[in-house]
Amino acid sequence: MKSDFDVLMQSKKLDAVLVLGNAENNPPMTYLTGGGHVSAATLIKKRGEPAVLFCNGMERDEAAKSGLKVRLYDEFPWQELLKKAGGDMALMSALRLKAIFIDLGVSGRVGLYGHTDLSSSFATLSNFQKIMPSVELIGETRENSLFMFAMETKDEAEVARIRQMGQVTTEVVRLTAEFLTGCAVGADEVLLNENGTALKLGEVKARINLWLAERGAVPSEGFIFSIGRDAGVPHSQGNPDDLMRLGQTIVFDIYPQEQGGGYFYDFTRTWSLGYATPETKKLYDQVQNVYNRVVENLDLNAKFKDYQALTCDLFEKDGHPTPRTHPASLEGYIHSLGHGVGLNIHERPWSGLTSSDDNLLKPGVVMTIEPGLYYPEQGMGFRIEDTYWVRPDGKIELLAEYSYDFVLTMKNWTSGK
Repeated sequence: MKSDFDVLMQSKKLDAVLVLGNAENNPPMTYLTGGGHVSAATLIKKRGEPAVLFCNGMERDEAAKSGLKVRLYDEFPWQELLKKAGGDMALMSALRLKAIFIDLGVSGRVGLYGHTDLSSSFATLSNFQKIMPSVELIGETRENSLFMFAMETKDEAEVARIRQMGQVTTEVVRLTAEFLTGCAVGADEVLLNENGTALKLGEVKARINLWLAERGAVPSEGFIFSIGRDAGVPHSQGNPDDLMRLGQTIVFDIYPQEQGGGYFYDFTRTWSLGYATPETKKLYDQVQNVYNRVVENLDLNAKFKDYQALTCDLFEKDGHPTPRTHPASLEGYIHSLGHGVGLNIHERPWSGLTSSDDNLLKPGVVMTIEPGLYYPEQGMGFRIEDTYWVRPDGKIELLAEYSYDFVLTMKNWTSGK
């Protein structure tokens, strides 16, 4: 949580953090500012002191909404700095950053974070390192960065926003199911539009995008809506020209985000319209059994990877390859069980078999549970996913409920019609 930030900085031996980029769609900046329309900002936080946000004067009112101390780049006139830099824009930016650091008394080890243009930032920071050797810029891998550890646990205000996105998500999923089951069915069991043309997958996705937008959510990382063979490739987003047919598995993995780069939700259901073949019903039941077994056994402060091991145990017992028995397999169970969710769609805690023991189901964690089976050459794939919160009292709560029905009954079709 944010309240742990200084302790985490100390554990990583950081004297300060430097965050660059926009306040929106930039998780480290959003985390400390709350987001908002502030572009090309510079945030500096010394350990044990409040953060200071530098911005363009035109955005000072937006920056003030962060509640942080706001200062303007105009305090360090770029025209004078550019003249000093001999017209070199990258050196000018480095000189401004040096002036800011000196003004704030920043030195020592400084963690570097944020989403920016890589080339521009590299040019500025390369110059900065040369002209301010008293500062050591520290980079980290994203998976175990300072911000990932801070974001790993959420306070109740953060969880309320994730829960709200869960309500939006399940409402859009319900609308999608109602639309599909209300379609007429034509030749070769293909769903039809109102005008009698064959319904394509891309047309369904367009409706989903509209429903999300109407509810203040954006598919900033895309979403997965795939049928048949593509459902058997876990991250296939589906072919827009595929026809929607009865009896084929549909994997609908939707992970919308609040507009402006806020909090995500993550959710998956697998459907078969009208009917299911015995083969698909058998595998779906196996996935649902694994999901239920894992959820029933979730314990406070347990290692997340222990549930990946349990998932492998159960799928291997059913005769499927897993990451433990066949690490390079493209069929069977081929991914980890879940991950944290927040301002990033994938956060700590991690559940992979090789994850460190400190990835725990501790109070404040929001995480997904998402077992699946994938057999693309057999034209099918399956995944069930929900998002859970480990509450402060240690109870583990599902954040948005939705039916686990596999076969969706068509309103205008009966078997053998």
